[in-house]
Amino acid sequence: MLLGPPKSQAGVRTVTIPAAIVPHLTAHLNKYTKKEANALVFTGLKGGPLRRSGFNKVTTWTHVVRALGVLNLHLHDLRHTGNQLAADMGVSTKNLMARMGHDNERAALRYQHRSAKGDRVIADGLDALVRAERDQDDDEDGGAAGALVPVA
Repeated sequence: MLLGPPKSQAGVRTVTIPAAIVPHLTAHLNKYTKKEANALVFTGLKGGPLRRSGFNKVTTWTHVVRALGVLNLHLHDLRHTGNQLAADMGVSTKNLMARMGHDNERAALRYQHRSAKGDRVIADGLDALVRAERDQDDDEDGGAAGALVPVA
């Protein structure tokens, strides 16, 4: 296996990680990663790069997946989940693209799925706009009222 440059220039990037995982990442690096600056973060049994074909053989992934009760969970699903959670936070497609290392929208959109949380974010945002407008109207005309109604 030859390690080479990323598929696109967008693959060369700095990614900020959540502070909550820093202790776990530090422990992993101290235990499993060589000290060289260009050392691999995750390696196979002999210290080389992980290979897709042998991933389940050299890791405890299958045991973890079985214990979680999600037998069809693949490692790449974690990438989808993380990027969907980011999309649900309302970040722009350009920010998602930068984080994922994509240089075109089509690739980034594959990771975005419709979600109830995303729909809730939209509804809450619209609600805040309506309430702010009402507050402004109340200040201007002494209390003109309106009502939100369910849409069938």
